[in-house]
Amino acid sequence: MSLGHIALLLALTVFTVTFGEPLVYKDCGAEKGKLLTVDVSPCPKQPCPLVKGSSYTINVTFTSGEASPNCKAVVYGLLSGIPIPFPLPEADGCKSGIACPLKEETTYTYLTKLPIKAEYPNVKLVVEWELRDADNKNLFCWKIPVQIVDG
Repeated sequence: MSLGHIALLLALTVFTVTFGEPLVYKDCGAEKGKLLTVDVSPCPKQPCPLVKGSSYTINVTFTSGEASPNCKAVVYGLLSGIPIPFPLPEADGCKSGIACPLKEETTYTYLTKLPIKAEYPNVKLVVEWELRDADNKNLFCWKIPVQIVDG
């Protein structure tokens, strides 16, 4: 399947629902957990418009499939299939609403902010957001199409 087909498939299968309800996302798999819900706010349509100079709330509910002393978030912008690291102000999941250490078969809510810097280019891309355990295994992974835009 070509990159264009994948992008089109993603764009067709990922869309928002009415305001205030969880975002419909692409679950890209987890080795050590189960993704339950994802909400990006505000995100009124797909691709989600990320306005430069604004900040977005990321709220993810997941169940850990194992005990882990800690967890960290890793975020990429996928441009033409190439992952480009997206810096976060706080990558430590234990400082983002999760009570560490994580316990097996326990449900958690990960809550953080995503600031969009003014120097980011105007571009359409897919954001891939992972939360990894102490062994660097995914507790969750999700993707949504976004577009960085001027305010």
